[in-house]
Amino acid sequence: MTTDTPTRSRRSRRSSSRPERSAQPGQNLHLRTPFITRGIPTYDLLDEGSLERIEATADRILAEIGIEVRDDAEAVRLYREAGAKVTEVTADSWNVKFEPGMVREILQTAPARFTQCARNPVNNVEIGTDAMVFAPAYGSPFVMDLDKGRRYGTIEDFENLVKLAQSSPWLHHSGGTICEPTDIAVNKRHLDMVYAHIKYSDRAFLGSITAPERAADSIEMCRILFGEDFVDNNCVIMGNFNTTSPLILDGVTTAGIRTYAEAGQGSIHLPFLLGGAVSPLTMAGAVAQCLAESMSSAALAQLVRPGAPTILAGFLSSMSLRTGSPTFGTPEPALGSLVMGQLARRLEMPLRCAGNFSTSKRPDGQAMQQAMMSMMSAVQGGANYILHAAGFADGLLSMSYEKFIMDTDMCGALHAYLKGIEVNEDTLGFEALAQNGPGEHMFGTDHTLRHYQTAYWDSGFNDDLPFETWEEQGSIDAATRANQRWKDTLAAFEAPALDKGTDEALKDYIARKKASAADAWY
Repeated sequence: MTTDTPTRSRRSRRSSSRPERSAQPGQNLHLRTPFITRGIPTYDLLDEGSLERIEATADRILAEIGIEVRDDAEAVRLYREAGAKVTEVTADSWNVKFEPGMVREILQTAPARFTQCARNPVNNVEIGTDAMVFAPAYGSPFVMDLDKGRRYGTIEDFENLVKLAQSSPWLHHSGGTICEPTDIAVNKRHLDMVYAHIKYSDRAFLGSITAPERAADSIEMCRILFGEDFVDNNCVIMGNFNTTSPLILDGVTTAGIRTYAEAGQGSIHLPFLLGGAVSPLTMAGAVAQCLAESMSSAALAQLVRPGAPTILAGFLSSMSLRTGSPTFGTPEPALGSLVMGQLARRLEMPLRCAGNFSTSKRPDGQAMQQAMMSMMSAVQGGANYILHAAGFADGLLSMSYEKFIMDTDMCGALHAYLKGIEVNEDTLGFEALAQNGPGEHMFGTDHTLRHYQTAYWDSGFNDDLPFETWEEQGSIDAATRANQRWKDTLAAFEAPALDKGTDEALKDYIARKKASAADAWY
């Protein structure tokens, strides 16, 4: 399994694409990178003693309470042979307990950093250590925009959102279930989703996880795209797996994890924790549970194939105790994400957490305030793979076209923020002050002329005009600008080149798979 920069297989069918033409006027193209290498330090919130107490509590959870594994005797066998204590609960469920330190020992084979390959090698991403990747939101059944309001997602919406992601210079990854295409049968929509990522994007993407056979289809489609040899030796696809909190691994999840790991492909191991509902109300307890669930899930991938790309993950959310509704973009989960960053670094594993979270139903001030609170925790905490970086609205029930545009603009600003400050003789700018002297402006100095195109990030979306000019031009707000931007982007979109033979082979595979089973709508 290659976990460093991959070499190209002789059988690879990867097609190279023309350079991206999608950046908006005014944006700093020098910041566009296939992934971010962070130039600022992570923020360590807790001291050593506090981290050790959280880790010890996670160990107690695994040793004294255990994880319940359902409907997957093979996963139970792997845990038992690794040394776990297994007790049968029912005929198809088992309680699995791990001695303190056992899961950490298993996870020592997980790579601290790995490459996920894209069909355009220019867009290969690195995940882990100081490498960061932004990907769109994932899993919403609804979509919304200012014109049509909230509605069930369709395959057309799915394709549109993939196109918007491909068109943004500030995202690095195509994501996965960018919305649910509810107009296609449940047992077949994964084929259309994977094909949309391949057809309309030349970036890395996530595959299906809703059934092991759908995971296998996703990997097989990658074999058609990349070539079998290349897939056997490189990570080209990942699955995003949720534990069933509290403390359950269901058979669909564990079989999916095994399917990706057996093929040497990547997996993300994510507890979805709602404080007071499926995790302790207090954040320290939620983090301890998150660590226990994610580690035990990730360990399964390593038992199947040591060295398989594996990402620790945390989705921490609070709850309105007046209504019982989930809340997003609040301070406490943001602090929890900072701690998850520290814990992941201690394990030397890549981390997925947080994103541009919001419960707002419109692309408004609440949406962006909550998004920034959450996203900054991922950035400051050292997350390596940030899903939900664009479009997340309505508590993850909806993908917003307008918020997608606003979020990607924020991601552009974070590119500049994460670059940090370079201090050298040139950037200190002494000559700018010395050239004209006291009381003189610096618009025409050599230093200004040398740096004016690259010194500051330029949104290309924000309105920075004087009030009078803004008013004369129609008093257009950010949501309205975003509405026009996504429409203009889709109208100008050109799909990256895809080898015709590969495209036909993919279509043929999809047609045969769809013809082999009746439609299922649940």
